[in-house]
Amino acid sequence: MVRKSHLDPRSWNDIKAHDSWSIFKIMSEFVEGFAGLQRVGPCISIFGSARKAPDDPDYLLATEVGRKLVESGYGVITGGGPGIMEAGNKGAHEAEGVSVGLNMRLPHEQHHNPYISPETSLEFDYFFVRKVMFMKYSQGYIVLPGGFGTLDELFEAITLIQTAKSKRFPIVLVRKAFWEGLMDWIKATLLEQNATISAKDLDLIQVVDTAEEAVAVIDTFYKTFVLKPNF
Repeated sequence: MVRKSHLDPRSWNDIKAHDSWSIFKIMSEFVEGFAGLQRVGPCISIFGSARKAPDDPDYLLATEVGRKLVESGYGVITGGGPGIMEAGNKGAHEAEGVSVGLNMRLPHEQHHNPYISPETSLEFDYFFVRKVMFMKYSQGYIVLPGGFGTLDELFEAITLIQTAKSKRFPIVLVRKAFWEGLMDWIKATLLEQNATISAKDLDLIQVVDTAEEAVAVIDTFYKTFVLKPNF
């Protein structure tokens, strides 16, 4: 028996027509992103929760990371919103460095933080376009405690590097107490029990506790590898 759809065929045709036109909106976001970021120079992305208050230890840690990155000659890219994103931009701003914000238009949580350089404040409707901007223009990821969005950005980077769709760049997880449960699960379940990753994949991630250690990982990596766009 053929199951009838509850969707009006006319509505389905409207959806398909809208999909075709949405290509132009997607293209415009890529063009604006490429134009806005191609001139910023070497940058490191800082990721983490939007829900961290300014007096939270992770917020203070992210501010220190942003400051030390600028002192080491890098700009800072974040998702442009509050919490850890704001803290990373704040550290870069206080150190008088490049402070980039890739903001999402969302119904809650997200708004531009005040520490982004006006000429490098960009806004997106599509998460996937924004993630391309992070991957293309970041020379490293420093990831502090966060939620689903932070994990999404982290694992996309690992996947693209693992599959050679992006050149390798350093990925640093900051605050061992937060990340050790995830890392233990990856080693025990993915590597040892199921062999769904290889041992060398673990080398793509380093876990540290301090801002100094995080920036040192970036600096050490680029003593060997040349700074250049990722793809």
